[in-house]
Amino acid sequence: LSFVSFALKSLVESLNVKEVDVVFATSTPLTIAIPGIVAKYKHHCPMIFEVRDLWPELPIAVGALRNPVLKALAGWLERTAYAQSSHVVALSPGMKEGVISAGFPEKFITVIPNSCDVDLFSRPTNMDYFANIKPRKDQPVVLYAGALGLVNGVDYLVNVAEAMLHINPDVCFFITGDGKQKQVVLDKAREKKVLGVNLWLLPPVAKSKMPDLLTSSTVACSLFVDLPQMWHNSANKFFDTLAAGKPIMINYGGWQANVLATTGAGLVVPPDNPATAALLLHDFLNDNERMRKACEAAKQLADTEFNRDYLFEKLRRVLECCAQNKEGR
Repeated sequence: LSFVSFALKSLVESLNVKEVDVVFATSTPLTIAIPGIVAKYKHHCPMIFEVRDLWPELPIAVGALRNPVLKALAGWLERTAYAQSSHVVALSPGMKEGVISAGFPEKFITVIPNSCDVDLFSRPTNMDYFANIKPRKDQPVVLYAGALGLVNGVDYLVNVAEAMLHINPDVCFFITGDGKQKQVVLDKAREKKVLGVNLWLLPPVAKSKMPDLLTSSTVACSLFVDLPQMWHNSANKFFDTLAAGKPIMINYGGWQANVLATTGAGLVVPPDNPATAALLLHDFLNDNERMRKACEAAKQLADTEFNRDYLFEKLRRVLECCAQNKEGR
């Protein structure tokens, strides 16, 4: 209902815009394709469709979309969105493959992931954000900053914190964010007796404060439940961590795991074994040379491959090419 409501409101707005050169519809939600297609015909111009998550594949995989009729409608809308697009922007190689498998021509797909705002993360104002919370200043900090939703599976970090208590109780874990699973995470932290011991839950913070949190951290995390469909994600927290020049720990496979394996900018831990994850994290934190190289690799990726200015130029070229080609593909 919220997705349909959003689409209808967007539809009204899109019809009121004047002098349109190109329509850029970015999903999720998938229903954004509806005002995009209507605006395309109203203004007689091409539409570019950006795929930020593979729908309906993802909601079906996590069990959020079960009704057979709604599944069929979502599949039809996905195919229609691609068919009506002059170009598709995919946020990861895996998403590109998903678009191709739906029948869209590969030559009209450009992969542009989320990006690193290097300028924003070069100006932290508080380099010791957690100083008043953790017992000692010299303790390493593992941070998760982001949504606490069903697909994020942040209770995994609670299990890692519990295992870490028996390995190195000095490692501090901080979770900041909000979502439907926040109470679940809080209850589990109490049950495992780590809350306020080596794990703390903090209120959500504004994007402008993220440089302070990440700069004050030793390692940051990007987490998801154990589903291969999540491997195609392009989570902002991954790129924010790189922009801050910090190593990142993830618990999923896919293209981001390949990036970390190739560059050494972080570590990949098993999604089904928090105890092993704690051991791997402990070894990583205590290897000064590996930590140094990980920080350098993260900064290098932020400054080059995932730099926002560089990726913006890719998007600008797509927009201009489509705007100049009024006939579409």
